[in-house]
Amino acid sequence: MIDPRRFLALALLLGASGAAWADVVVPTRPIRSNAVLTREDLTVIPAEIAGALTSVDQAVGLEARTTLYPGRPVHPGDLGPAAVVDRNQIVTMIYEHAGLVISAEGRVLDRAGPGERVRVMNIDSRSIVIGQVEPSGRIKVSK
Repeated sequence: MIDPRRFLALALLLGASGAAWADVVVPTRPIRSNAVLTREDLTVIPAEIAGALTSVDQAVGLEARTTLYPGRPVHPGDLGPAAVVDRNQIVTMIYEHAGLVISAEGRVLDRAGPGERVRVMNIDSRSIVIGQVEPSGRIKVSK
């Protein structure tokens, strides 16, 4: 639940500045980074914060990239797609070009979600390549 004293302080601060009221999304409890957000984790309060999310639906199912605190507005940069690969995880790397398909094992060097680019170290050659994470957790490597 939102601390009423924080809400009142935020309301007074924004009211004094003459800002127009709109809805902003705030966490209902402290949320650790890497946690996937649910509808119960978030609520909407009246406030005017530039760049903050305005609908709970914009955040549900995404992963917190930083720790989120109750009463503080959630911004798009605070969230990202839920990770499907973790740092040091062994994955299959796939390279496809003109009918040629090469696969190899690699070690992921960063945490990432579907569609994000990630660095992967080829286990055999120890070379580092960059690829795009597929929803299955495979890494598609391109030129």
